[in-house]
Amino acid sequence: MYYLSQMNRKIKFAEGEYYHIYNRGVDKRDIFLDKSDYNRFISLLFNANSINPVRTRRTSSGQGFTSTISRGETLTNIGAWCLMTNHFHILLKSKDDFGVSKFLQKVTTAYTMYFNQKYNRSGALFQGVFKSEYVDRDEYLKYLFSYIHLNPIKFIENSWKNKGIRDIKRVLDFLDNYNYSSYFDYLFDSRPEYKIITKEVFPEYFLSVDDFKNNILEWLKFRPYQD
Repeated sequence: MYYLSQMNRKIKFAEGEYYHIYNRGVDKRDIFLDKSDYNRFISLLFNANSINPVRTRRTSSGQGFTSTISRGETLTNIGAWCLMTNHFHILLKSKDDFGVSKFLQKVTTAYTMYFNQKYNRSGALFQGVFKSEYVDRDEYLKYLFSYIHLNPIKFIENSWKNKGIRDIKRVLDFLDNYNYSSYFDYLFDSRPEYKIITKEVFPEYFLSVDDFKNNILEWLKFRPYQD
């Protein structure tokens, strides 16, 4: 089952290479309906990135909590991620030929089971096999750190890519408080519950928090806003 997506896709994953992974809800439906849904997927980004199986334990409220007994060795390296209402983005560095496929299979299967049980539905939740783009240039890799982390701006300025930013301070404040991406991890080192990203295996584009902020700011100022 884990190997099916690898065999049927045009892009083959290889050790030490970088990939932009993304997928959306089937029929473009929302896949995160409340805070607990986002948090469940975030927990899976940590717990499912493991050679060990993921187990769901029941809590007193009836909701399951996903965890591994011991995470142990990871399947892949994560450099950036972002969750939107109806889709997700993940930037990965492959550790071997099959780790990426195994990881995404575990994440999407576990999340679909959780979502379907919670909302009393059945069937596929995601739009087919996850999509992947091979990152073959250093410039493209660095760009993806900004592209992925700037996705949430759509929530407050939907046309910013065409028209630019109206209020940069407002946008930066919004990003600082958006809890569903690794933007937080680059500002504050890592979230207390999970260390999802492994910065040390990616190029040192951002040697400090200020480097990261300045890179984001450059993209926000790239096209001045015009009414």
